Amino acid sequence: MPTITYKTSVIHYSWLGAGHQLLLCLHGYGESAASFHFLCPHLPKNFSLLAIDLPFHGHTDWREGLSFTTNDLVNIIDAIRIKHTHTNAQLTLLGFSMGGRIALQLLQHIPEKINRVILLAPDGLKVNVWYWLSTQTTPGNKLFLYTMRHPQWFFYLLTICNRLRLINQSIYKFVRYYLHDSTARRLLYERWTCLNSIRPHLTSIKKIIHNFRVPVRLLYGKYDRIIRPERGEKFRDGIESFCTLQVIQAGHQLLQEKHVQEIIRLLQS
Repeated sequence: MPTITYKTSVIHYSWLGAGHQLLLCLHGYGESAASFHFLCPHLPKNFSLLAIDLPFHGHTDWREGLSFTTNDLVNIIDAIRIKHTHTNAQLTLLGFSMGGRIALQLLQHIPEKINRVILLAPDGLKVNVWYWLSTQTTPGNKLFLYTMRHPQWFFYLLTICNRLRLINQSIYKFVRYYLHDSTARRLLYERWTCLNSIRPHLTSIKKIIHNFRVPVRLLYGKYDRIIRPERGEKFRDGIESFCTLQVIQAGHQLLQEKHVQEIIRLLQS
């Protein structure tokens, strides 16, 4: 996997294909650039694929503390494009889950460089109260850090909420999975805190979509209990002529070979 140096960090990424149109892929929580490799054999010949291991993910060695801004990401993308002499074409964005939130932030930041956005079960279309408290407030972030080091009280509360059916079983299993050991908890704190400046403003983004006439394609899984299609339906309000929504027979994990044709169709539909 190729790398570039950015400030004091080493960024790992994948560059696949040789087309003039660049597909920038942004992965979900706990995943990496490799999550998109299955797409490469199916890409139209006019596409190249760029996928980056985000901070505290994959093989990237992020040494800039718990801070990663939109400017950092844009600078990294530009450096990679210069390295591959691929600087002129606009970007097609493909974001899955957490990567969907980052894709929306990029659209808000550099709309003139983006010609299409594909969002697979995207985060960022609804404010997560717990995420906001944990990353946007000082007391909440301190409690978050304490909980990641001493999680017993949280597990107890989580179990009670599950028994009372205040949270669904999928969310319960999802949270338990990512908090099962100290390393996973440390990474959760680092990843959430590091990306706390990635906060897309949906009203502004919808204006950008309309003004720049950017096609946006939303894809959801019918059985996804983590991120529901209803969020996308609400987001489409007012931009229906630019934004489509498709629901397929799937759960949350849409980055699978069996869904490749649905994803590829969104590149040019």
